[in-house]
Amino acid sequence: MADAIAFHKMNGLGNEIVVVDLRGRSHLFSSAQVRAIAAEEQSAFDQMMVLYAPRTAGCEAYVRIYNRDGSEAEACGNGMRCVGFLAARQSGRRAFAFETKVGVCEVEVEGIDRISVDMGTPKFGWADIPLAEPVPDTRRIALEPEPNGTPLLHAAAVVNVGNPHAVFWVADVGAHDLGRVGPLLENHPIFPQRANISLAQVTSPAAISVRTWERGAGLTKACGSAACAAAVCAARAGLTGRRVTATLPGGALAIAWRADDHILMTGPVVVERVGVLAAEAAG
Repeated sequence: MADAIAFHKMNGLGNEIVVVDLRGRSHLFSSAQVRAIAAEEQSAFDQMMVLYAPRTAGCEAYVRIYNRDGSEAEACGNGMRCVGFLAARQSGRRAFAFETKVGVCEVEVEGIDRISVDMGTPKFGWADIPLAEPVPDTRRIALEPEPNGTPLLHAAAVVNVGNPHAVFWVADVGAHDLGRVGPLLENHPIFPQRANISLAQVTSPAAISVRTWERGAGLTKACGSAACAAAVCAARAGLTGRRVTATLPGGALAIAWRADDHILMTGPVVVERVGVLAAEAAG
């Protein structure tokens, strides 16, 4: 490796994030390299946010998002809070726009404990999620982890909030073995691009609890886009209002589905360490 590549190890409610700033450089990570970085103890992550030079005027950077398994993701709410906080610390400004695969993402930083991300607008059409075939109502689709078994989960609400999500409404998010059914449902044939799988419980008209098996990362302590997915699906079904507190294993996020159809997610981040990628990992 000609030049060392530095990284920031961070987390958003325990969702482990690595941020790598490659603006001004052309280095691209292969899937194998991403997996190697995730396997290193010092740089282990659920998602890695890699910043490149912006392609659109007014944006800070173009952000490529990688999952632990080397695949690319379209959105990562916790990761965008981390990226926004670093930008604020470096520049002294509070408001930023970043480019991703699915468009421009706006971030506002009030402090390390309160960072808001505009997650865009939810998509409920079957082709937009996407699903492999038409369904009459994406608020509830037949979806079983084991077609020939006797599953405890029978139907899910589905939505795209930058990436595809399936949300199962349950009485207790801790009563199911998400580590077992998650990978089965993530790779269900109905999802041509795989999906994030969440269990969600409505605890009041303004509160939900969520656990998520993340596509390409597995069980994580928090998934920001899944919290947004569960929040909009709850409101769409009339189970809650359009503003909720989403409690995840790692903590709570404030989710607001605004009148302009945009989803605003607000929460904290933690900076864990600064390091340099291992030469064999960075290539």
